[in-house]
Amino acid sequence: MSSTQAPAGHAGHSDRGHPAALAWDWSAALVGAVYALPAAVVVLSDRSRGLALAVGVLPAAIVGLAPTRRGRLRVVVLGVCTGLPMLLGGLLANVPVLAVAAIGALGFGSVLLARRFAFGLIIMTLSLPMVGVGLSYTDLGKAASLAGLMVLGSVFACLVSMLWPERAAPSSPASAPGPTGPSLAYGGRLGAAGATAAAIGFLLDLEHVGWACAATLLVMRPSAEMQRIRSVGRILAVLVGALVGIGLVRLTPPAFVYSLAAIAAVGGAAATHQSRWYVTSAFTTFIAFLLLLYSDPHDAASRFDERVLETLLGVGLAYAFGLGLPALTRRRRQPDRPG
Repeated sequence: MSSTQAPAGHAGHSDRGHPAALAWDWSAALVGAVYALPAAVVVLSDRSRGLALAVGVLPAAIVGLAPTRRGRLRVVVLGVCTGLPMLLGGLLANVPVLAVAAIGALGFGSVLLARRFAFGLIIMTLSLPMVGVGLSYTDLGKAASLAGLMVLGSVFACLVSMLWPERAAPSSPASAPGPTGPSLAYGGRLGAAGATAAAIGFLLDLEHVGWACAATLLVMRPSAEMQRIRSVGRILAVLVGALVGIGLVRLTPPAFVYSLAAIAAVGGAAATHQSRWYVTSAFTTFIAFLLLLYSDPHDAASRFDERVLETLLGVGLAYAFGLGLPALTRRRRQPDRPG
């Protein structure tokens, strides 16, 4: 999700003015690197807290730098829309039946909001998946800490963004969503997909219940083409991020290497935020694996299997509810052709 669009010929766009498959913007990379500086400093003395701080500024890095300073204030709202839903997920995680029901209801409710308000799209595409992420944190203290870091990270990123000069907002063709936004049928399928992923996670007693649920909700989109792109992108990005993270921790590097890694990850997420391919999860997975493994690299194989399998589960459920079920419904509605 990006708050800005670069003009045709920009690093983030192809010659025809469409978003490039894999974009890189050095100016955005610099912004992201500055966002990550506090995290990089803290990592030198406390790797866990420092890497968690890096996670806190990732949403601001991924959304991009708005042209006007007034527009950049929305980054704080983004942090709230990221952190509070994660805390809600942590609260729900302690009552699995309630959590499953809530994910289903929130999925449908987020689509109702998206049909009426532009802000509802943020709730549907960002806040809802973060509730899923929160299901992995039954420790409310940890959930609250991460939620707070999201909000504090967004406030810091907002303050830093004010140092950059304003620029004219580039003209871009109007998007072409339907007049009422996502359909109610999509809302039902979105809620059902997320609830199914959460239910499977609880029934199988997965260590990170939220990983599959979040993958499902992050991948599903009303547009079939966009969902296909995000499905493939999510799987590849998780593989790359996990493998690079494992490779780094197995070297047992000194603290300053983790510091540089935090800067590189946040800067990379910011630099590629306008890519048509879904690459941001490579950077989030990379930092997540550093957090999980820096103290015990021997868990790398089991963590890798866990992350990849749960991602495949989430993407598979998103495919079933987002693409398979509508295709089956259309086929059943088609009248039988004679002969």
